[in-house]
Amino acid sequence: MKTALTLLACTALTGIALTTPLAAQDKPKIATVVKIAGIRWFNRMEEGVKKFATDTGADAFEVGPAQADPQQQVALIEDMIAQGVNALAVVPMSPEALEPVLGKAMESGITVITHEAASQKNTKYDLEAFQNEAFGANLMEHLAQCMGGEGEYAVFVGSLTSQTHNQWVDGAIAYQKEKYPNMRLVGDKNETFDDQQKAYEKAQEMLRAFPNVKGLQGSASTDVAGIGLAIEERGLADKTCVFGTSLPSIAGRYIETGAVDGIGFWDPAVAGYAMNKLAMMVMNGEEVKDGMDLELEGYNSVKLDGKVIYGQAWVNVNRDNIADYPF
Repeated sequence: MKTALTLLACTALTGIALTTPLAAQDKPKIATVVKIAGIRWFNRMEEGVKKFATDTGADAFEVGPAQADPQQQVALIEDMIAQGVNALAVVPMSPEALEPVLGKAMESGITVITHEAASQKNTKYDLEAFQNEAFGANLMEHLAQCMGGEGEYAVFVGSLTSQTHNQWVDGAIAYQKEKYPNMRLVGDKNETFDDQQKAYEKAQEMLRAFPNVKGLQGSASTDVAGIGLAIEERGLADKTCVFGTSLPSIAGRYIETGAVDGIGFWDPAVAGYAMNKLAMMVMNGEEVKDGMDLELEGYNSVKLDGKVIYGQAWVNVNRDNIADYPF
């Protein structure tokens, strides 16, 4: 699988290089700080960070806390500031919790780029793979079609403070209320802390509390895998619909068995590369503008809204096309 990932990363990112060469005296140090280390989503992102380092000669690397904890992420960023990095590319667990430390970084002259944090104040630019409410509506459309447009459904988020997860879910719920009035949300947002086991436990709780629930929508990359296991154990694959954000390498087994019906995602490797490229552009004084082409798939004509950059980078995967995405 690692070979496949590497080959795919090379294919997706081949030929991408910065138009402005590195200054002769510089080997910029760019730290990508993710929500949590060791999960497949951010392992995949690291593929893009490493590819960027190879392509540009920059000292680009990825770090993340052992647990999905904003304070652990703050401590890591403090450490990166102390190490004298030139730029930070951050995927915040909680944008609000990171404002002070990112403000400190910017005051120190460090270039800050964020991802999945459109409300972040202390950032030069925030990169979004797409407009988040629209992506949530896209997931809901697939869930609703599977459910026949009626019945009870539940939603899951990695964190109640994770901005993108909540935007996806809020966009999904708003779309359901407008388009599918015979569907009904049950329970609150189920918080899973980007932990597959917690998603499994929350799914079991929801299935016990709401035995008629037909749909379950996940947000963290590990959510649908945990939900899928709960569905599989209860023999409910033919009676439920499960959709959410994930990767084939995480949820593929459950898609193949039918416990998970489909996933949507963007390629975190490309997002990782794009964040680092934006950081380099800012450090080199290059213009970031509406409609520009980052020469990355899904980011060929980006929309710039204030300091938020939107791509068009989502894909939908089910059993029919999962083989096309071997990562």
